[in-house]
Amino acid sequence: MLKHNLGFPRIGRHRELKIACENYWAGHIDLITLFEVGKKIRKENWNFQIKSNLDLIPCNDFSFYDHVLDLSLLIGTIPEKYLNPKFDNKMDLYFSMARGYQNNNFDIKAMDMTKWFNTNYHYIVPEFIKEQKFFIYSKKIFDEIEELKLILNSSDKIKPVLIGPVSYLYLGKENDTSFNKMDLIENILTVYIEIIDTLSSKNIKWIQLDEPILSLDLSDREKNCIQYAYRKIYKYFNNHDIKILLTSYFDGISENLYLFEEFFTYIDAIHIDLIEDPNQLDKVLSFIKESNIILSIGIIDGRNIWKNKYINSLKKIEKSINSIGEDRVMIAPNCSLLHVPIDLKYEKSIHINIKNKMSFARQKIEELNDLEKIIKGKNNILLNNSSIINDLKKSNIIHNNKIKKRSYDISDKDIKRISNFSKRQKKQHKAFNLPLFPTTTIGSFPQTKEIRIIRNKFIKKKLCKKEYEKKIKQFISEVIKKQEDLGLDVLVHGEFERNDMVEFFSEKLNGMLSTNNGWVQSYGSRCVKPPIIYGDVSRSEKITTNWICYAQSKTKKLVKGMLTGPVTILKWSFVRDDQSIDQTAYQIAWAIRDEVIDLEKSGIKIIQIDEPALREGLPLKKKNWGGYFNWSIRSFHIASSGVKDETQIHTHMCYSEFNDIIKQISNLDADVITIESSRSNMELLKIFSRFSYPNEIGPGIYDIHSPRIPTEKEIFNLIKKASNFLPKRNIWINPDCGLKTRTWNEVLQSINNMVKAAKIARIKLG
Repeated sequence: MLKHNLGFPRIGRHRELKIACENYWAGHIDLITLFEVGKKIRKENWNFQIKSNLDLIPCNDFSFYDHVLDLSLLIGTIPEKYLNPKFDNKMDLYFSMARGYQNNNFDIKAMDMTKWFNTNYHYIVPEFIKEQKFFIYSKKIFDEIEELKLILNSSDKIKPVLIGPVSYLYLGKENDTSFNKMDLIENILTVYIEIIDTLSSKNIKWIQLDEPILSLDLSDREKNCIQYAYRKIYKYFNNHDIKILLTSYFDGISENLYLFEEFFTYIDAIHIDLIEDPNQLDKVLSFIKESNIILSIGIIDGRNIWKNKYINSLKKIEKSINSIGEDRVMIAPNCSLLHVPIDLKYEKSIHINIKNKMSFARQKIEELNDLEKIIKGKNNILLNNSSIINDLKKSNIIHNNKIKKRSYDISDKDIKRISNFSKRQKKQHKAFNLPLFPTTTIGSFPQTKEIRIIRNKFIKKKLCKKEYEKKIKQFISEVIKKQEDLGLDVLVHGEFERNDMVEFFSEKLNGMLSTNNGWVQSYGSRCVKPPIIYGDVSRSEKITTNWICYAQSKTKKLVKGMLTGPVTILKWSFVRDDQSIDQTAYQIAWAIRDEVIDLEKSGIKIIQIDEPALREGLPLKKKNWGGYFNWSIRSFHIASSGVKDETQIHTHMCYSEFNDIIKQISNLDADVITIESSRSNMELLKIFSRFSYPNEIGPGIYDIHSPRIPTEKEIFNLIKKASNFLPKRNIWINPDCGLKTRTWNEVLQSINNMVKAAKIARIKLG
């Protein structure tokens, strides 16, 4: 039985990669220094996994920004516009694709970015042209293999990781409608065969090809591509020593299992996710029993932080061994550990009973060792594990019957607004008297070094509460003045008291906690600390109301209340595993509803309840969508429905493909939805137009994830394009996301251009 890992976090134990990348972008360090940081992180990751007795060590799972973008660079999927500036090195080209590039001679937007399946990780979307040619452009994968060889003094344990050819095509997009990206399968296989051939020549024994699309509802064309791709790869490599491990994760492969009938002579091993779909094991074992294929079972949860229940994992291991033999079984986490923090030992403030039940990336690797030891007879490890997990089953740290009752007792009145949208809209327009194309922002403004220092001092008790609140109020007053000077119509308070849109709420809600160092990569250098939902959730006091009301006291213009929605708090947290997810969602929704009502009572007329995670939380298979939308939309309604018609409810969603869920988005019945559509050049709005979406929309008029400054002309053109799809009276003008990661210089220029463009649009389009 082999132990292996699909991938390891790459940000460094103390976010060294984030710091190095941002210093490089700012010109504070050179490329050599940046590469040294990357090399140090890789070495540390590898050494830990080697000392943990893994039989196969993943390689090429490290990335300076995004592993999908790495593959695009590796195989030359580089749009021509990024080659025009003639960058001095490939890393600057690479970063320009991710972040855009702007100087006196060139102004290039960043490539599209979207969510990695149903996770909170974002990847850079590959762009394909008709008859795209692929070739080896970057040597990163080969260089990292040589690094690991020097540590291991051998190639035997090295397992390079690559996204499979069909999943890579699936994740990309065509630059026009004259072809289908799956038409490129023949071209892309040529470069994959060249890569695998090169790996084989370096005496690599295993290669991991990730095909996560096997967990999806596939079209006939995609299924045919899968079969064609691996038939061709096998035909080329059937006499080579290299073994291919085909991996899939985030759901089961039962519906696509028949594709593998032919595969058993084409691949050496297959990995399945038994965390997301434990019920598939019997079917998979039965299917492969008469073959020689090795089965890798994903039994450690790579997307949550709770300790593995060894008794459950042992049953799966023993069933697999009894069915196909120990020499045909591998054990691993269900997916890459990219999605969890690195090391639990850095957490000093978590209640010991809760901490004992937790497991981060390093601990998850150690759990593989524990399972192997138990199989070899060390039953004390199993007894200790069972004791820890059972200790909290009845603990009042976890359970509160009063909160549970509230989440069960939900009436129709609790989940409906008083009037329908058309009636609410008339009342709101009369009350607010806003101009056509009203301008606003999504919520946050730059989190400067000064703000972070003050917050850090307060957390470490080096600054008293009174002095801290005085400083935050000063920042709020300043940002209100800046917004008034810019001419924005609806203002925000800037969120200076918040470290993160979810973590901030976790620190104010019972049943949730935040970590000291539980960082996880969201995209590029952007890292977040997902909170941990360990018990029943409730609100014991006002969370945002005092800050919002202070901001409103500083202006005659409308100020939005800013809240994070229940689905997003749930999806961007590590969620308890001892009760159904809908009940946890309802508990959070009631806590947010309490805050919404307090904001309204305090005179706040516009309240934004952000739900950027609603789309990403969607199950991968359509057969499971109904149950998900039942509780997720119900949760939003609980949070938002306790207000008067005149109170306007906004929501915000990130990088969402709405084509297949537009009806459900409409069912949210938010008065205004803001979305990210600038990178797609407003193409996202077509579905809202075809659906005749009735409510108001802020289509995200410029991309905040890039440092480039949008021009007044390009923003006006996007407003004009949006007005071709939507009724003008329903369009809001705003950036596509919060501004906390941008500099004040970038923000002031961009918002100024946005407001000017909106004013021109009122004249020319009104």
